[in-house]
Amino acid sequence: MFDTFNGLPVHPLVVHGVVVLLPLAILGTILIAIRPRWRKPYGLLVVAAALAATVMIPVATSSGESLEERVGDAGEHAELGDQLLFFAIALVVSSLALVWLQRRAERRSDGNAEHTSNAVLTTTAVVAVVAAVACGVQVYRVGDSGARAAWGDTPNAASNR
Repeated sequence: MFDTFNGLPVHPLVVHGVVVLLPLAILGTILIAIRPRWRKPYGLLVVAAALAATVMIPVATSSGESLEERVGDAGEHAELGDQLLFFAIALVVSSLALVWLQRRAERRSDGNAEHTSNAVLTTTAVVAVVAAVACGVQVYRVGDSGARAAWGDTPNAASNR
């Protein structure tokens, strides 16, 4: 099922969706965490991008396993790719919590609840930034190991042939 599409391996096709959407969601999460006024207009878009990328990750890993059967062991790349799902889930949960708490705080008019919400919102924003940075590091590690698995350990490996 996750082997080829129209004669092309599915893995590189799906991976490009993850490679585009997940960094956009990471950047968006950081931006809505540090700019509270952007949470309302852009928050759901950020959550949707994070969710779409997260849904694509199992497809990328399954298709990667199919590709691995054809081209050989991908080594560390496969292991790092499996771990990425957990980082992406943390990003989805933290960005969703941030957007939800912001909307909830805007509906409250009680000054005490507003103060509590601000403390909770600030804490959630910090957690969201930490989750985004961790996810970004993991995306880099997965991509770097995938490039090394496909092209070799040196940047100019293709020119050495």
